[in-house]
Amino acid sequence: MAEVRAGYGPRIAALATALGVTLLVVAAVPFLRAYADPAARQPATAIGVGLDRAGCDPELTDPISGAGVHVGPGTAQPYVTRIQYDLVPPSSGPHFVVPAPTVRRFYTARDRPPIETLVHNLEHGYAVLWYVEPLAHDQIEALRALARTFGADRYGGRFVVAPWDPGYGAFPAGRPLALSHWGAHAGYRQFCAAVSGAAVERFVLAHPAGDAPEPTGM
Repeated sequence: MAEVRAGYGPRIAALATALGVTLLVVAAVPFLRAYADPAARQPATAIGVGLDRAGCDPELTDPISGAGVHVGPGTAQPYVTRIQYDLVPPSSGPHFVVPAPTVRRFYTARDRPPIETLVHNLEHGYAVLWYVEPLAHDQIEALRALARTFGADRYGGRFVVAPWDPGYGAFPAGRPLALSHWGAHAGYRQFCAAVSGAAVERFVLAHPAGDAPEPTGM
């Protein structure tokens, strides 16, 4: 029995060593991902074109409406399946009950939630960067990078990139991109001609997630 027990020591030591290595690998995964992801390492202003080439129109300030107004399934107005918003894109308004999940930052036309769902995200302090398809491949990749960068905690984490549905209205000619934010006292929109991390950063910092009707909503 003593010989059997004596064999436990090396086995336990080996197991502890293996466990320690596993824990180190698990702890290192976020750092490895950050290193492997260029968007996580480069400054936002390095994504897309510079501010002087973004072709952004002056920011628009809108009156807000629809705070806490839920329509569609699960509400007193279940028959409402579409809202024709007064503004394109909306910076406030009635919306569906459940916002888009926080784990998603980038959508295409194949998987985009309803516009009414994303308006609920606006009410919770999100900035939404809408884009009109089709865009060139390099523009789409820049949008993906922006979704990862501005979806990070250092920017408040409340940022979504989604394609606009032209059935809700047209963007101005030559402006396939628009930012929108629902502030506590006003809505904000800005149209741009080209993907620009500098332009998005300026908009997001000017309108933080805490400036919203329901900043603690998920």
